[in-house]
Amino acid sequence: MRPLTETVPKSMLEVAGRPFVDWQLERLAASGVRDVVMCIAHLGEQIRDHVGDGARHGVRVRWSVEGDGSPGALLGTAGAIRAALALLAPCFVVTYGDSYLPFDYGAPLAVLEREADCDGVMAIYRNAGAWDVSNVATDGTWVLRYEKGARDRALDHIDYGATALRREVIAALPADRRAGLDEIQRDLAARRRLRAVVARERFFEIGSPAGLADLDRYLQRPEAST
Repeated sequence: MRPLTETVPKSMLEVAGRPFVDWQLERLAASGVRDVVMCIAHLGEQIRDHVGDGARHGVRVRWSVEGDGSPGALLGTAGAIRAALALLAPCFVVTYGDSYLPFDYGAPLAVLEREADCDGVMAIYRNAGAWDVSNVATDGTWVLRYEKGARDRALDHIDYGATALRREVIAALPADRRAGLDEIQRDLAARRRLRAVVARERFFEIGSPAGLADLDRYLQRPEAST
């Protein structure tokens, strides 16, 4: 999204007349989420200044700054979550700062809290290569295989953008080490510790101009404001 994101973080890009983060937090609140930890880095102070404590969106927001906030200090998604360890509940849901998901964010968490035979629950979508490269094989209950970036027809689902995890999965990571969330997802799937929740509606992301335009159109539908 450069050059826009050279001065404005993606979360603050305008979508359907409002900063993206407004839509995302309100979607979380509509799913019953009340406590949110936002992991921020470069330009993150713009997000914090806008969101504040989250009350006007129906949530309580706490903040974790990744490294010293500079681009060179980025720890990766899992590393950033590890840095926020003290703020995490025993079970929590991870979503991405540029994803908008028209589903119940509480669904993966409910499965994780109910089932003792898993350490994570990934929301997935039958993508078949439509919106991005598919990376998940599933039997509908379990993520049987997860391979980020793989081009394999056996992988017909995709990481939807919301994964529930147990706190101890993150606590096991070394502090201050760069780590991707995909490492955890791949390992849990390989050990048959990652359950699946299948989403029925496509995901949206604002990591590209086309993705932002798609979400803008979706949110401006008449029924989106009712």
